[in-house]
Amino acid sequence: MIEQFLVRASSYARDVDNLVLLVTVLVGVWFLIAEAILFWLIFRWRAKDGVPAQYLTGKEKHVKKWINIPHYFIIAFDVVIIVAAVSVWVTIKQTLPPADETVRVVGRQWVWTFQHPGADGKLDTADDIRTTDDLHVVANKTYHFELQSEDVLHSFFIPVFRVKHDAIPGRTIVGWFKPTMTGKHDVLCAEICGIGHGVMGGTVYIETPEQHAAWVAEHTTVAEPDPAAAGADSSATTTN
Repeated sequence: MIEQFLVRASSYARDVDNLVLLVTVLVGVWFLIAEAILFWLIFRWRAKDGVPAQYLTGKEKHVKKWINIPHYFIIAFDVVIIVAAVSVWVTIKQTLPPADETVRVVGRQWVWTFQHPGADGKLDTADDIRTTDDLHVVANKTYHFELQSEDVLHSFFIPVFRVKHDAIPGRTIVGWFKPTMTGKHDVLCAEICGIGHGVMGGTVYIETPEQHAAWVAEHTTVAEPDPAAAGADSSATTTN
């Protein structure tokens, strides 16, 4: 149902959607029942000429059952919601599957910067690729992200992944996602972070392995050899 309005593009997006749907249905049913009973009582016991109001303390047995029985049902449904919510929380927040690649995400007023591994697939090496507001990932690969903030609180939010994590200054928060389909989607900040909060957005590009390899090759900068060092090596070789 939710996917008709917002694409699902991660391995756990369905779990989040199902949880939202479960809460909506259970809470919605009880809301409709409560409102129906409320309006029925208003109509049934409305003021009538010559009929005195009935005083109730709330302790009468025939009244208490209308409170206690629904209360027990609501508690039972609350347990169902809690079990489902904890299950999804553990899957997304407490479980960290092995990563195929790791990216670094840094928020600052009012841009997202991303550090991607280069051709070697490792972060913090010479061929890393840094971008502003553009995140490039491969479909069906598991990614860890290292989330940081350089100034104030931000919230890293990719709606199609159903992923949202706060970025806290001074901390590195590790999370994960696994894209499941190619496409181009929004990256947002979901925490008010100053006057430019509304324009703090970016784009995630979910690519095929071939597309991503071409992007990496295009943006990889290979360091040029130092002529002085090369000449010194040549002289040393000749002397020996």
